[in-house]
Amino acid sequence: MNVYEKSLALHEQAKGKLAVIGKVPFAGQDDLSLVYSPGVAEPCRRIAANPDNAYRYTAKGNLIAVVSDGSAVLGLGNIGPKAAIPVMEGKALLFKSLAGIDAIPLCLDTQSTEELIKTIKYLSPCFGGINLEDIAAPRCFEIETRLKKELDIPVFHDDQHGTAVCVLAGLINAHKVVGKNLTESNIVINGAGAAGIAIARLLAAFGAKKILMVDKKGIVNRQNPATILHDGHAAAAEFTNPEERDGTLAEAMTGADVFVGVSAPGILTRDMVRTMNEKAIVFALANPTPEIFPDEALAGGAAVVGTGRSDFPNMINNVLAFPGIMKGAMSVRAADINERMCMAAAMALAGCVPAIQLDANHIFPAPLDTNVPAAVAAAVAVAAKDSGLARQ
Repeated sequence: MNVYEKSLALHEQAKGKLAVIGKVPFAGQDDLSLVYSPGVAEPCRRIAANPDNAYRYTAKGNLIAVVSDGSAVLGLGNIGPKAAIPVMEGKALLFKSLAGIDAIPLCLDTQSTEELIKTIKYLSPCFGGINLEDIAAPRCFEIETRLKKELDIPVFHDDQHGTAVCVLAGLINAHKVVGKNLTESNIVINGAGAAGIAIARLLAAFGAKKILMVDKKGIVNRQNPATILHDGHAAAAEFTNPEERDGTLAEAMTGADVFVGVSAPGILTRDMVRTMNEKAIVFALANPTPEIFPDEALAGGAAVVGTGRSDFPNMINNVLAFPGIMKGAMSVRAADINERMCMAAAMALAGCVPAIQLDANHIFPAPLDTNVPAAVAAAVAVAAKDSGLARQ
């Protein structure tokens, strides 16, 4: 059986990947009186008197919601909330296994921006954090922005910021390998959706000055309205393409040091890679079929190549980022997850690869390295405190 057949059999046999397990004894009448009536009235009264006591007497402080509307699931597109359940269950399992965080998948049967925001707000008292997942652009931008403003718990859209953290971490290490300065590199990001724009923002915050974003209408340019397809493009145009260049992906690639693809299979050619600068870095993250396969990119002259696949070196996988980021934020009861925390996460992730192991085929730790979540969490917690977002 191939991986799809094996996965299908596993899901059918287990009937999903999650179960609810109690944390306290429940064996008789005495236990009943403590976990439910009449004893439960006392923690209820304490929380009513001081809502912060919810963190003391309930699961809230270690419980997150993994929320999706099924509109942009993996590489499958808009398959709806029921079909998204296996992915959200998997995400919840990863939170628990890698960071010890309890997570509940919530696949909502609406793709209305307002309805999603209202529903998440209504559910938020139970949770210490919200992980938004597989919500299509451009709606995901407004949903995240509004929830960050209107909730007092961390809201994290992994497709945006988890991807951005991993890309920044990989580029930090890849630049060490090729002996270049990330802040001076010419960077092309192909795909100006949720992930692409978040990557551009985080790279710019880190200090990258020369970023071109390319989408269906070519290089995103504030002076060319035809390239501005939504508000996310307009926002990105304000801090990318300082020379106001126009053109296709092929034209953008000439003289580039870095290519980051979060777009479509096979869109980058060997000939395009040949036009890049020496010691070029190529991250082709379309899944399961990347923008260019590693052998083609290397044949075109790339020095370091990463993909989203586990069967090639340098797998760029959000599992390296999101468990530790959320754990770090929740450990200090951060009210938000900001750029400073994401940069701290990226630098901590990059630092998880010992210098002696760092080379063109090893710019990331192993995806399931158990040391990574703790290292990322510690860095995020410190950054939250330094940002004034920590509440303990």
